[in-house]
Amino acid sequence: MTTDKSNLSARAWRTEAIRLIEADYNRSADTHLIWLDLPRHPGIKLYLKDESSHPTGSLKHRLARSLFLYALCNAWIGPDTCVIEASSGSTAVSEAYFARMLGLRFIAVVPATTAAPKLDAIRFYGGEIHPVDDPRTVYEVAHRLARDTGGHYLDQFTYAERATDWRGNNNIAESIFTQMSAEEFPVPEWIVCGAGTGGTSATIGRYISYQRHATQLCVADPVHSIFHRHHADRAAIALPEGCASCIEGIGRPRVEPSFIPSVIDRMISVDDASSIGAMRALSSRLGRRVGGSTGTNLVACAQLIQEMAARGDQGSIVTILCDGGERYACTYYDDDWLAAREIHWQLHERAFDLLMSG
Repeated sequence: MTTDKSNLSARAWRTEAIRLIEADYNRSADTHLIWLDLPRHPGIKLYLKDESSHPTGSLKHRLARSLFLYALCNAWIGPDTCVIEASSGSTAVSEAYFARMLGLRFIAVVPATTAAPKLDAIRFYGGEIHPVDDPRTVYEVAHRLARDTGGHYLDQFTYAERATDWRGNNNIAESIFTQMSAEEFPVPEWIVCGAGTGGTSATIGRYISYQRHATQLCVADPVHSIFHRHHADRAAIALPEGCASCIEGIGRPRVEPSFIPSVIDRMISVDDASSIGAMRALSSRLGRRVGGSTGTNLVACAQLIQEMAARGDQGSIVTILCDGGERYACTYYDDDWLAAREIHWQLHERAFDLLMSG
């Protein structure tokens, strides 16, 4: 029996590609867990898992690494494969980073409204931009580009929930519980995250069950998203025409294959103005800018804190600082941009200032 030389060559390339990604991971430290003091609620501890410290600046760095490893180990990517993704920006930034590492062409299919700094970051890592006017068409366009180029569509919306090992392997959930182990309340009452693909909530929810923790999982979701509606009513699978949130990276118009509602204990819907106000307040508190989805998470945390305080409960809550705010200087941090969209965030900022003040 003879072995085809091209197969051996492709296998050798994949072996080296996996080594490169694993070596990059070994050079990266874990992300920080930041304690946010709440003087008004001394028995309740709030922590931020700061995913903005990844090499590409967001939580999506973990997902991009997992998606590339998943595709490589399935032999879906080879040395000449064009890699395509449908993204609101951050996932594509991280995937462009890994594509450049492997010497692969990368095309990001993004809504035309994606923040310009995200597009600049994709291009910085060598990625190409394919904008679409209707965000609902990103899937179809990505599939078409994969066919036209003979490439591979990474499809974060399908594979996010399975590409990451939810049992451990230093996933975000394992990292959170490890870092919490020496805190006053080491097992959180709640972990709060958002949902874009559903991969993070699936990983955290499954890990909580697997480790038999009492922690509950809450997903913060924009008002104009289908996820919280589907969680309440499985028959709800798509938003009405014209519904859209301005918070990039979370919330979707359709239920994605990676969104697993059964692992989620609770969902809290958050309007855009509250997200922006909380984002602004937290940025002032930290002395650096955070993104809009972090504000969405903080709104849900505030509701849980108030409910715990009303019951006289003590304990910890962990949420995710998803990305930095530098990518949103021309949107969420531009007062004129917000005013043009009638997003009145100022009262919400003051409310969150009060929550975090002494």
